[in-house]
Amino acid sequence: MRILVTNDDGIHADGLIVLENIARAISDDVWVVAPEAEQSGASHSLSLSDPVRMHQLDEKRFAVKGTPTDCVLMAVSKAMPERPDLVLSGVNRGHNIADDVTYSGTIAAAMEGAALGIRSIAVSQAQGISSPAPISYQPTIDKGPEVIANLAKLDIGPGGLLNVNFPDCTPDKIKGVEATRQGKRDQNNFELAEREDGWGKPYYWFGFRRERSNPAPGTDLWALYQNYVSVTPLHLNLTHVEALDTVRSSLES
Repeated sequence: MRILVTNDDGIHADGLIVLENIARAISDDVWVVAPEAEQSGASHSLSLSDPVRMHQLDEKRFAVKGTPTDCVLMAVSKAMPERPDLVLSGVNRGHNIADDVTYSGTIAAAMEGAALGIRSIAVSQAQGISSPAPISYQPTIDKGPEVIANLAKLDIGPGGLLNVNFPDCTPDKIKGVEATRQGKRDQNNFELAEREDGWGKPYYWFGFRRERSNPAPGTDLWALYQNYVSVTPLHLNLTHVEALDTVRSSLES
């Protein structure tokens, strides 16, 4: 199995090394193509107004001046002699669940893999849900190889990808692995900080308050709160199927 490993935290991120090791436990043909600088929150953006540059750092290891989506495209189109059988994106520093899914560059890289018809998995390590302690990748290190190896065998069909989140508890407290749906936070935890630079001019910093929700059972949020590994199947088709009849009726009237 040929595996492409990428991320949005950058080529030097600790989580990328964790995922590389997981990939090497599955395959002896592992390629790494990742952003040269952090691209968190880049979502599924594609560089169109600026040139994309790629530098080879080592055998089967490349840094791209671009987004996670750029990295997957460059890997498939230029860096790799043959298409990968599997795209692994992560391990993200922090969870990618609920509303985070639409912002995440980690998930976007897996989305691009899915768009290209490649089996794809996004992997994240939760932080700050159960404990305020600094992030530890130990849950992913201990449980990741088995979980990812099993998921890599699944065929969820065209346009599908898997979003995997490991809870922020010690590995011995992980209760198991749950198939989940995307959740929704019941509070708005977005915050905007206004500051001044050295010239007295204002600038703004986006951030998020770490507040607990009251999630519905079976969601990714609920799973992490309960110390389960969350596995959510996502799809590129964003059609709101339940609203089709409403829209159709309105148009016909």
